[in-house]
Amino acid sequence: MKTLPWIILVLVALAAICASPFFGAVAMNPLAPLSDTARSILFDIRFPRTVTAFAAGGLLALCGLVFQALFRNDLADPFTLGTASGASCGAAVTILFGASAFVPLGAMIGSLLSMAIVFGLAGIRRDPSPLSLLLAGIATSFLFSSMMMFMQNFSSLHDSFRIVRWLMGGIETCGWSGLPVMIAIGLAATLTVLALSPVLDQLLLGDDIARSHGVKVSRMRLVLSLAITLTVGGVVATCGPIGFVGLMVPHACRAVFGHSHRKLIPSAMIAGGALLVICDIVARTVAAPAEIPTGVITSLLGGPFFLLLLARKYDR
Repeated sequence: MKTLPWIILVLVALAAICASPFFGAVAMNPLAPLSDTARSILFDIRFPRTVTAFAAGGLLALCGLVFQALFRNDLADPFTLGTASGASCGAAVTILFGASAFVPLGAMIGSLLSMAIVFGLAGIRRDPSPLSLLLAGIATSFLFSSMMMFMQNFSSLHDSFRIVRWLMGGIETCGWSGLPVMIAIGLAATLTVLALSPVLDQLLLGDDIARSHGVKVSRMRLVLSLAITLTVGGVVATCGPIGFVGLMVPHACRAVFGHSHRKLIPSAMIAGGALLVICDIVARTVAAPAEIPTGVITSLLGGPFFLLLLARKYDR
């Protein structure tokens, strides 16, 4: 295993994590003595925000990596498969009815409902193909997006603005209260995916080859989809829907670290975390003292990246 790419990846991630708390509307000098106000900003806002960004970015990259392997499609990620839209819709319902304390629960219920619809539309009892599941996911994404637009049309101006602003995605948490649920679900999902990484390698080769090696394809696809769907719900509940991280990072990591998921899982999670921390720094500083939603920054990066990916693919 080549160590230089790992060293560079870890150093970039550590540099982003160490630098992040000192950037924002109020810039800080890490070498200067901290006042009480500066200490409060660092420990109550900036540090938990940095941890949240790194954890969310890593989990989104993991979700995209697993979905692309499960469905053997470069376009597969939490958004194209409808899980992010379902989680967003569930969270939007709780916001609309003034039950903000239940946003995590609403997001998880929405993500699970979206995955149930996907497998139901694809006909899970008939052993659906990856393509049918992907198409069902796209249809489900449009369904939940339409439901959110319907709710906004009948909501008050205040609630509609809150929903739209939340749907842009952002790392705006204050304190540590939003982290435990996301980290607990993400840790369980990460351990599950790591344990089943050989299965992902087999599924990437095709269902028939995987079955010939004793993999129960439908069951494994369902187990992995359930773990990743809950993870998407946890991330969306904490940060809102942040796009393109799960699409960009797995492709970049495959180009550097190969196709073995034992290497891809940790590398994608580190790279995804570093990317979202850097995007959050940009979101806080480029228009300071105002903030741009982090999801806007990732989308601005994701569009050109995907066009470049398509250009390289068809150029071969």
